[in-house]
This record gives sequence, C-alpha cells and structure tokens, in this order.
Amino acid sequence: MSIVMTGGGTGGHLAIIRAVKEQLVAHRNSQLSTLNSQLIYIGSTNGQDRQWFEGDKDFAATYFLETRGVVNQGVMGKIASIGMLIKATGQTIRLLRKHRASVVFSVGGYSAAATAFAAKLLRIPLVIHEQNAVEGSLNRILKPFAHTFISSYDPASPIHDYPVKHIFFETARVRERVQTLLVMGGSQGAVALNDWVLHLAPRLQERGIRILHQAGERNIEAVKEAYMALGIEAEVFGFSDRIPELMVQADLAIARAGASTLWELVANGLPALFVPFPYAAGDHQYHNAQFLAEQEMGWVMRQEALEDATLLALLDQDLRPVSQRLIAAARPDGAQQIAELLSAF
Repeated sequence: MSIVMTGGGTGGHLAIIRAVKEQLVAHRNSQLSTLNSQLIYIGSTNGQDRQWFEGDKDFAATYFLETRGVVNQGVMGKIASIGMLIKATGQTIRLLRKHRASVVFSVGGYSAAATAFAAKLLRIPLVIHEQNAVEGSLNRILKPFAHTFISSYDPASPIHDYPVKHIFFETARVRERVQTLLVMGGSQGAVALNDWVLHLAPRLQERGIRILHQAGERNIEAVKEAYMALGIEAEVFGFSDRIPELMVQADLAIARAGASTLWELVANGLPALFVPFPYAAGDHQYHNAQFLAEQEMGWVMRQEALEDATLLALLDQDLRPVSQRLIAAARPDGAQQIAELLSAF
C-alpha cells in the first residue's frame, strides 16, 4: 500500500507536501509506529516539482508527468493542455494501481489534476489541502468529491493549523519596536517593492533601521548598486534557504501574501505589512492578507496605492499586541495532524 502525494508547480504548494512528508517519515520511523505505507510523489515536468523532490529518498518513487496549466492559455493552448491532462490521467491510473494507493493527498495546482482525477475514477480516497483564502480552480471542482477538504480559512475544515516547518515556531519571539526590516518579494523578487523600499531607504537609515532585502535573483545586482549609490548598507539576496534565520532577526516585514510566507510569518510572530501580488489568481493574496488584517494581525496595502506614511507610522508603533496575537493564532502541529489523517487510511 502507498500514500500518494501530488500537486505543486509553485513553492507554496510544494512546501505543504514537504512539511507533511517529513511528518509521515518521522511517524514511520518512530518505534511505536505501525505505518508501513510507501510514500509516492507524482508531479509535473513543469514548475518547480523536480527541483524540490527529484531524488528525494523519502519517496519510494517520484514521477514527473508532462502537464501544464489550462486557465491562462489561448484556445489552442487550452486544447493542448487538456490533451496532456487526459494522457497524464491514464498514466496516473496505472501508477496508482501499481503502487496500490490507499489515499491521494493533493495540494492543488495543475501538477495535481491528473492524479486527483485518477483517484476519483479509481474510487481512492482524496484528501485536499487548500492553501489560500480563495479556493483554486482545481480544488473548487474537486471539493464536493473529496473525502476530506482542509483549509485554514474554512470554519468547516477538520484541521485549521497550517503546515509550517517547526523552525518558525521554535524561533518565534514577541516584537516590540522596529530595528530590522525584512523585505520579502519572493525568490523572483517584486520590482514594485524593490523600488518603494529603495525610495524609503534614506528615511529608514535616519531611524537606524537595518534592512534585509529579498530582491529576487534577477534583481540582486541592480538593488545592491542602488543601495551603494545611496550610501546605505543592506543585506540583499534572492533565493535563500536562510529565511527562518533572517525572519527571526526582523521586527517587521514587508511581504507578498502567498500562503506559505504568510503562515510562516504568523508562526514566527513577525508582524507584516502585506502588499499582495496584484495578478494572483482570484486575487487570493489579497484575501489571504485580509484574513489576518480583519483579526488585527497585520496590515494590507494594494501595490498601486503604496503610501510612505503607512509604513513610517508602523515604525513608531508598539508591535507587541500584534505579535502576541500572531503567536497565539498558530500551533505547530498542522503537518502532524494531516500526517495522522493520511496514516489512518
């Protein structure tokens, strides 16, 4: 028997797979465990799936099928994508039978479509995790057919705690005043955030605030040169596996509102001014951030309406109440709860 994990394309999806996978492995390796299911991963040749999981020894087998998104395509592109999906669904039916899948865990995205559809055709229980406040198109279609639908934003969800790596909880602390600012535009960077923070950098320097700036791989040199021209020292980086270390140094973040980043900030107790990516599907980043803002656990500004005064006011604010609410809002066993659910099949 096997537990099949599927979905991805982006880091936000794949981070869920990794967090739950690590808990399944830990559970399987515990002396008291009776779990003997193999772990199988099925993803796509497109996106970041291979980068994350190809050669991962925790999986008994990994498969990367030729699939791509359907939504943001022209007419001919949609037809080609649907053809790929039909072919991949046939392939996954064979794989699910080969590995005697007891349950399929899907995190959505185009990488998950073929395996999720195959699970329903074979009447294999399907467990879905939705990362965002606005349900993705695939998850919305499959929700009525899922054995279990998990969402941190849905009151009806049986599990509300978001799967976040334990390091973010272990290093959590209550923030008070802003001494270090962390800018998180994602590994690809956000030019609008880069330009805005550079514009504000002299005023941040006047206040003695240190800047940690995720500029994006393509923008590192340009942003470094801009800081040098201003005579300001800042730590500028693109992709980094040091995010937990950098996050714990910071007292305030300016960040996009992808689900994984948002819940990592919550777990660490790090207050954030969210500037949602304006072109996210269904405007889901805005709704993710609003979920926190409505509970007084963060702030939201639209990219087209960035205001200097809003950030400058936060620099003078006592952040303790917000930071304390963040720490109280997250528990470190989200991935463990999902792993226990999957192990029961």
